[in-house]
Amino acid sequence: MQLAILLGAAAAAPIQPAATAPQSAAAGLGSVFDMVLGGGPMMVPIALCSIVALAYAVERWLRLRSSRLGTNGFGTELVAAVREGGAERGVELCAQQAYPLARVMQPALLGWRAPYLEREKTVEDAGHREVRRLSANLKPLVVVAMIAPLLGLLGTVWGMILAFGTIAAQDGLGKPAMLADGISQALITTAAGLSIAIPTQAVYYYLKGRVERFARQAEELYAQLCEVLAGGGAAR
Repeated sequence: MQLAILLGAAAAAPIQPAATAPQSAAAGLGSVFDMVLGGGPMMVPIALCSIVALAYAVERWLRLRSSRLGTNGFGTELVAAVREGGAERGVELCAQQAYPLARVMQPALLGWRAPYLEREKTVEDAGHREVRRLSANLKPLVVVAMIAPLLGLLGTVWGMILAFGTIAAQDGLGKPAMLADGISQALITTAAGLSIAIPTQAVYYYLKGRVERFARQAEELYAQLCEVLAGGGAAR
């Protein structure tokens, strides 16, 4: 009988932590959710900023991939085509592709017989045009990174005004716990704004680095094409 009781107690012992763990996790999730809701109405524009930042970050990340820019192998193919068939073959290849790199190299190949300064100006204009196009949708990320902390600060100031107004309305008899609760709720908006602004700023510089790397690769490809065209066999 005693052995049966001990075995029953040992079997029942592990059940209690397993039952309480989900409850603790649920309580933690509920507290975070309640904390976000406690941030007040300023959490609405802050949430909209997070949606805008996420949308533009995903769009630019997909658009600035090497497979979409043409920097993952098109340059090698273009050099081989120019070496084999001259500038005319390179122009045809660029016309068949919709890569930004192709749109930069096509004017260079079309006017490669032009004077040096004129040819350089043509390529430079084409490169700047593509860089501006690729950088266009990065500006919303900068705006979000600037506005989100300001919205958080505004929410904090507004929350502090309400907290102290509550104390003043009670003729100075407010409890410190009530004031601390109001201040903690007010600081939620600042934390939320910074939580959005910091990663948004990091993503902006990462994507900007991709654009700058594209510009460098375009310059290197142009220099390589000039070397090929300068050779006797490629100038057709």
